[in-house]
Amino acid sequence: MAQLQLSDLRKSFGPARVIKGLDLDIADGEFVVFVGPSGCGKSTTLRMIAGLEDVTSGLIRLDGSDLTRTRPADRGIAMVFQSYALFPHMTVAENIGFGLQLRKEDRATIAKRVAEVAETLQLTPLLARYPRELSGGQRQRVAIGRAIIREPKVFLFDEPLSNLDAALRVQMRLEIARLHRHLGATMVYVTHDQVEAMTLADRIVVFNDGRIEQVGTPMELYEHPANRFVAGFIGAPAMNFLPAQATSSGLEVPGLAPMPMPSGKEGATELGLRPEHLTVVDASTADIVGEVELIERLGAETYAYVRVPGQPSDLTLRLPGETRMRGGSSIALKIDWTRAKWFDASGRVL
Repeated sequence: MAQLQLSDLRKSFGPARVIKGLDLDIADGEFVVFVGPSGCGKSTTLRMIAGLEDVTSGLIRLDGSDLTRTRPADRGIAMVFQSYALFPHMTVAENIGFGLQLRKEDRATIAKRVAEVAETLQLTPLLARYPRELSGGQRQRVAIGRAIIREPKVFLFDEPLSNLDAALRVQMRLEIARLHRHLGATMVYVTHDQVEAMTLADRIVVFNDGRIEQVGTPMELYEHPANRFVAGFIGAPAMNFLPAQATSSGLEVPGLAPMPMPSGKEGATELGLRPEHLTVVDASTADIVGEVELIERLGAETYAYVRVPGQPSDLTLRLPGETRMRGGSSIALKIDWTRAKWFDASGRVL
């Protein structure tokens, strides 16, 4: 079992409070991803779990045992860093087996376990090489192998793919997902890339300014964000936000026809529309009419950026890849009102 629990966890650096009271339960075998903008506290929280940062107050429990003041080496937790942190003078085999050497395991046991881990990570042909002779993806697999061989209760990943190019990131995402299925281990993964979070996580924890904004499955956060911050952070391209204003006759959104006040939306100050919830239609049935400012063709899909009169920024629209549209052309859009989100002045979903 490897159930991890954070209770009112706090961290301060002098007068600066960076973690402001986190409560989180992570189930045995769960893959949980921490996401959020730079400086939001996700990596600091991971380092506190690992024991690399002191806890100012609060508790960290693993299977009910208090680890808050336990030495990192005694926690049963392994961490994979962004920088790989391999020993340049050691071969791949020596790097993977180093943790067992520290435990004074015999050579036969170390060799057997290194071979097993290398087979799992497809590193067997590389065991005699040095880190300088490896690609970035291979080095990251070695770093993961060094964590696996310790047979920890919990794996921690601190932005492990951020140093890789786009193609390698996709490949390593698949390898980490396969590894989780193979090991069935509890994993906590930090990233600023919400695409990584959506594709890897059982549950996502959205951080903002040292606090947790929302916890849920990827689709829960996408379909039912708790507030404007989560709605804007989850989803690529990001949600469009249109200012709204209550009037004597209903609700007014610049660029849209005046509408009666939607039931339960009193106090709405913004309308949120995801790019995929806008459809190109004939002008006679449109909710929005604008002008295409820019087209981005990505192959399987196309993004259009649409200037709407009265709106402070362009709307982003997701279209099929074969769409024939040019910058400067007029466009009429229909809103899927069943998927629209309304927010009040504090950012709360109405």
